[in-house]
Amino acid sequence: MKLNRQFILSCLLFGLIFTTISAKPKAASNDEIIYHIFQRSFYDSNGDYHGDLNGIRQKLDYLQDLGVTSILLTPLYESAFYHNYFAIDFEKIDPKYGTLADYLKLIKELHRRGMKFYMDMETQYVTEDSRWWKEAFGNPQSPYSDYILWDDKDNQKPSTIVYNLTGLKGYDGITRKITTANLNSDASKAYNLKLFSYWIDPNGDGKFDDGVDGFRLDHMMDDLDNKGRLPHLFDTFWNPMLAQLRAINPKIKIVAEQANWFSLGNEYLEHGGVDRVFGLRLCFAIRSFDKKLLLANADSTLAMLPPGKQQVVFIENHDVPRFSYAVKGDLTKMKVGCAFNLLMGGIPTIYYGQELGMTGTSANFGATDANEIPDRQAFEWYKSDTGKGMALWYKQTGPWKDQFNGDKPNDGISLEEEQQDPNSLWHYYKKMIAIRKANPALVDGSYKTIGNDNDHVFTFMRRDARQTILVAINLSDKETGANIDAGGNPVGIIGDVKPALKDRKLAVTLPAFGVAAWALK
Repeated sequence: MKLNRQFILSCLLFGLIFTTISAKPKAASNDEIIYHIFQRSFYDSNGDYHGDLNGIRQKLDYLQDLGVTSILLTPLYESAFYHNYFAIDFEKIDPKYGTLADYLKLIKELHRRGMKFYMDMETQYVTEDSRWWKEAFGNPQSPYSDYILWDDKDNQKPSTIVYNLTGLKGYDGITRKITTANLNSDASKAYNLKLFSYWIDPNGDGKFDDGVDGFRLDHMMDDLDNKGRLPHLFDTFWNPMLAQLRAINPKIKIVAEQANWFSLGNEYLEHGGVDRVFGLRLCFAIRSFDKKLLLANADSTLAMLPPGKQQVVFIENHDVPRFSYAVKGDLTKMKVGCAFNLLMGGIPTIYYGQELGMTGTSANFGATDANEIPDRQAFEWYKSDTGKGMALWYKQTGPWKDQFNGDKPNDGISLEEEQQDPNSLWHYYKKMIAIRKANPALVDGSYKTIGNDNDHVFTFMRRDARQTILVAINLSDKETGANIDAGGNPVGIIGDVKPALKDRKLAVTLPAFGVAAWALK
């Protein structure tokens, strides 16, 4: 959901509450790294400053070189809003991104390379520009009347959306009305099934080379917006439809964004019919550099999953300030964030430009639809922050033209600069991705927090039938030692720290914000 959400780390106190699940997960392959793209800001292929589908296709070599295996885009459908949530037409691709032919060419090229594609969907809301609204407003006899939730029998009062809002002011300064779709009507259920089914197999040949590999369900809820108007949607809407989609292609993966960011997502995994949820609480805990919060959230997020389910592990996305902003651009802390993101488990997701340390926050802007643009600025391909493909759409016109300061030339934050610097964050991401892929325990191994005697050192173990790996991360800005509750013969995988066996524990000394890992023989 693209509404301004307060990102206050003090809210992390919720993480001190554990949720216990007795079932242990079955084997589920995590051999995947997703690259999450806000496509309007990634790469512009035709010179109009808007990132597009052909631009993504042209940069697949870059993504594969980095080591990612899949991409997740924000919505592609036509919308009056720059982020493309709140649709005008779910069936039409935003012309700024390209055509259906461009889309299909991208999907087929991804699949040719052995990569996967996830589509972001939010069909719970539509704007006053949609055909449903235009034809059903004031007309209860319209065939689209049951597609929208009305607060009166004459179709004069479309129901409010989340937070009881009736509309939002867009990037262009124009306020547009938004309403809720009636997900429990037969017409809406049939429409959604047809829509989702189409994207699974556009040409209907059953081969799926032109179809999505999964969906991200934005703002998924059992009782939409907690209004009591659309209750029990897991049973009445989501589970029936998802079952039918899996009957078309049993391999698709469904990823839910918990509308309640304090939720571990267990209700979605156990009752909502989805395969994955986002590790929201773990994300916030990682950002805090607080061992107590990490302890409270790591086990409950990663070690207590229902059978066969997965967590998507991330440290930033399109809805939160950049991780670089959170750690004030500290390179060593950004490398710690990378280590947590890629080594802890689950399905890692990297937000475009995260590997460069791109910065941005909406903290200095008011509550308008455009206030999160700083978290979604152009990928910085060049040292000068200008050049072919730079998706500087927000700098061309309008009230936001001169209000961004995250994309500065010659600041060390660009692909061109970082590829030439062996100590750069980009090189660190590439190295850590390669290490993850080379060690099966870091891909599919179980997660277990390991104790130690230092309040600033976080240690955990990843283990599968072939390999046991111990990871230690110093959360402080000072060199520090710790005695870890682990034994064995440690062989270095990350860093040059050499543990010593002391009183049946491994004694280590870690540099400030140091990351180390060993295979235990």
